[in-house]
Amino acid sequence: MNWDKIENNWKHFKAPIQVQWNKLTDAQLETVGGRREQLADQIQSVYGITKKEAGKQLYDWQKDLIDAPDAPKA
Repeated sequence: MNWDKIENNWKHFKAPIQVQWNKLTDAQLETVGGRREQLADQIQSVYGITKKEAGKQLYDWQKDLIDAPDAPKA
């Protein structure tokens, strides 16, 4: 699934993102508003990981959406 679909349907994807990265708050996800770069920044900051690792985690999560039967459909 491409990121544009996630961004355009952000309200449907916030819950699965919060399951994956449960330290992120609702307020942080509202601020992100579906923008991938800002989400990576939040993950990096909250989890104390590198930008590269945050990007990799996002890439893996996004890739797994294709195979997840219960993932939100955009």
